[in-house]
Amino acid sequence: MNLSKPRTFGATLASRVGLGCLAAVVAAMPALASDTPAGAPGHAGASASAGARVRADFGRLAPSADVRRLADWILAVDDHRRLPFLIVDKKQATAYAFHADGILRGAAPILLGLAIGDDSVPGIGQRSLSAIRPEERTTPAGRFVAALDRNLHGKEILWVDYDAAISLHRVVTGVPKERRAERLASPTPLDNRVSYGCINVPKAFFDGVVVPAFKGTNGIVYVLPETRSAHAVFGSYDVDGQR
Repeated sequence: MNLSKPRTFGATLASRVGLGCLAAVVAAMPALASDTPAGAPGHAGASASAGARVRADFGRLAPSADVRRLADWILAVDDHRRLPFLIVDKKQATAYAFHADGILRGAAPILLGLAIGDDSVPGIGQRSLSAIRPEERTTPAGRFVAALDRNLHGKEILWVDYDAAISLHRVVTGVPKERRAERLASPTPLDNRVSYGCINVPKAFFDGVVVPAFKGTNGIVYVLPETRSAHAVFGSYDVDGQR
């Protein structure tokens, strides 16, 4: 995928945001955000000394082994091209946003596509919601060049997979019977599958972490797979084991 600039975002793009997304309102989790931009004086990088192995800095958080391995690999090989990046852990229904140097900006629970799976049905981004079957409501795995844009209602979103009409956005009031607020606030990730594929995040996380991270720049979103290995999707490996 072209790293220089994702395809032009405008009215044509914005008209598609509704095709893959429904959301619900939720009380937001604290964003754990840093106000110091990457590279600024006093902002320690993920690797403090020359020759030291680069490590992602999760602060006090304890992510899954899959997330930590992927984050360390991203930094070790500069897969993110020194852009801000975000990792989506579908199995744990959690998103982690990072400065370009691997310092965690924030983390939050998320809502995902109803169906388990790592691929989108071809052409699904062109369909109406009513034409999407339950088993087709997946959040695709992969590495995506992402950028902020606005939908038809003027709400800011982060485009993830344009072809599949997948974006990351704030949760908003949706269908009451879907209980999205309760799902997002529950302590288990087992009930966080409800969307048509889009990644729904707390408002505070979107406004306080995602928007500052991607404002005025592209970034990379990594969606970890759940039906195959991270190596199969990203070509990644355990930098400690060094394949």
